[in-house]
Amino acid sequence: MIRLFTAVAIPEDVGRALARRQQGLPGARWRPAESLHITLRFVGDISEDLADDLHAELAAIGAAPFEIALRGVGQFGEGEDARALWAGVEVSEPLRRLAGRCETAARRAGSKAAPRAWRPHLTLAYLRRPDPARVAAWTSAHNLLKSPPFRVAAFGLYSSRRAAEGSAYRLERAYPLV
Repeated sequence: MIRLFTAVAIPEDVGRALARRQQGLPGARWRPAESLHITLRFVGDISEDLADDLHAELAAIGAAPFEIALRGVGQFGEGEDARALWAGVEVSEPLRRLAGRCETAARRAGSKAAPRAWRPHLTLAYLRRPDPARVAAWTSAHNLLKSPPFRVAAFGLYSSRRAAEGSAYRLERAYPLV
């Protein structure tokens, strides 16, 4: 079994700018720059055979390069149940279409439908029993986040391995947009 997801990687300069914001919240497990991405479709644990089928389906996706930008921050969960901080993604029809094509590819390869509606975001940190006032203060201080637009010229199929310090990701395949 292999745990997979499709995603758009974040350029290094955008990752460096985000890293400057990843502070000031005790107990937050900030994601390292090399782990920052925008998930298109979380596939989950699948067999190697299904992974090969998924690769074939993803390789057949056709889409042109496009630009996106990050805007705003937020959290998943409320109060003491907040579990993650995220950077938002500006509304992008090309990104939405690419995520939809990844969903279709995953289903054609035998994966069940995604359990939740896709919501584009970039996870900045995971939280465990946070102080709600500190989370609110951090969110308020960074809510005007806006990255310059950046070009998306490829997406990738990534594997995920759980570790004590958080999940580690590895690019398994890249799919250029042309």
